[in-house]
Amino acid sequence: MNLTSLSLIELREAIQKKEIKAEEALLAHLKKIEERENEISAFITVLGEQALVQARKIDRKKEKGRLAGIPIAIKDNMVTKGIRTTCASRILGNYLPPYSATVVQKLEAEDAIVIGKTNLDEFAMGSSTENSAFFLTRNPWDLRRVPGGSSGGSAAAVAAEEATAALGSDTGGSVRQPAAFCGVIGLKPTYGRVSRYGLVAFASSLDQIGPLTRTVEDCAFLTQIIAGHDLCDSTSSAQPVPDYQEEMKERLNPIKAAYLGEKILEGIGLEVKDIYYKTLQLLEESGAQLFEKEFPLWKYALPCYYIIAPSEASSNLARYDGVRYGFRDPDYSNLREMYVQTRTEGFGEEVKRRILLGTFALSSGYYDAYYLKAAKTRSLIYQEFQRTFEEVDYILTPTTPEPAFLIGEKKDDPISMYLSDIFTITANLAGLPAISLPAGLSRGGLPLGFQIIGKHFHESDLFRLAFLIENKVKFYRYKIKLPRKEE
Repeated sequence: MNLTSLSLIELREAIQKKEIKAEEALLAHLKKIEERENEISAFITVLGEQALVQARKIDRKKEKGRLAGIPIAIKDNMVTKGIRTTCASRILGNYLPPYSATVVQKLEAEDAIVIGKTNLDEFAMGSSTENSAFFLTRNPWDLRRVPGGSSGGSAAAVAAEEATAALGSDTGGSVRQPAAFCGVIGLKPTYGRVSRYGLVAFASSLDQIGPLTRTVEDCAFLTQIIAGHDLCDSTSSAQPVPDYQEEMKERLNPIKAAYLGEKILEGIGLEVKDIYYKTLQLLEESGAQLFEKEFPLWKYALPCYYIIAPSEASSNLARYDGVRYGFRDPDYSNLREMYVQTRTEGFGEEVKRRILLGTFALSSGYYDAYYLKAAKTRSLIYQEFQRTFEEVDYILTPTTPEPAFLIGEKKDDPISMYLSDIFTITANLAGLPAISLPAGLSRGGLPLGFQIIGKHFHESDLFRLAFLIENKVKFYRYKIKLPRKEE
């Protein structure tokens, strides 16, 4: 039995039936990490010894949690008590948090094993995981290409079988875009469905934690565990959490969905468009009613996002000043010099770019022209979605405009990099749930993603439709062939 290739549900059942031990499952994954990490570099921190102690404790327990023995990777912008949390930034390079994020506490309460902390774009700012202060992560499908971002380490770890599942964070597509590039499932839940307590803030009104898994059922099960109200997060919802795993298998109501008109799809890759239309055809053959929708405000989502997100980042990142925690430049003669030199050396290029953008948008004389206008546009985008959801239950889009691009291809062209999120950003602006699942391969053998956007707190509907598509597409037939970098 190849333990690392099992889905979360399969591995869980094998451990519950005592066919294997938690220690065996963990050792198999640690071996896979040892074999592949030199090429992929998904992890900033691997918790070998600590995880092994936890696995042995679980094996001795009589009453085990729902995730007993499941190795799960955590994006390194979620705090973990006593375990280094860096946000892939020099400014937090040796930070040891005194508490764990709520989602991590929920996983550990169900006896999941945190196998390590995964790489990301610094402070989750990027779409390729090339902006990490430590190293870049490579796509397991093609080591010359990026895994997406900012949750690229988490997506790569799941795709490469280094972890059974992972958690990422999604501010403008940072779970769904790497999920599409790496051929896995990625969910951005409704804003407030999952607690953000312990997630290092990038843009607080947009950030949401979500799972990355190999199957839709795994995603539904993991979401059920991490979702729910949290007294430590005033933005978390008190709505009851359904049994997503059971509801996912219920019969679908007649499917009514909107798909994107040609204007929005202009300029995207032909292979992406081809897979998109083939998936729509599969749904039509299954009895779905599909309606073309132009979404006139969609074109404003990207500029709207790149005013709101940097503005919030500018505010959130003001706390990294070298005074209380994190990196402090040792060579300074006064307080102002310490602030300037600490932030200059501690932050990377992309983080500085977004702080500057956000500070400018919020500055006196420009606030009304930029930030206020973006906030109003965001409300209009939300209203456009609400009108659409009066007629349909789903909005169907590609996840990305192209397959995974080559490492370095967009590094010096931030605008081109930002366009990677053209299909994902709207769900964050409107606070809607959205899921990406693999729908096929490009001619070059790279995964292509299909996105489903749903109504607020209708994650069960997303899982049902994604489950239907998963069974039609049967993406699991495609296997990663790990190439060498020199190829």
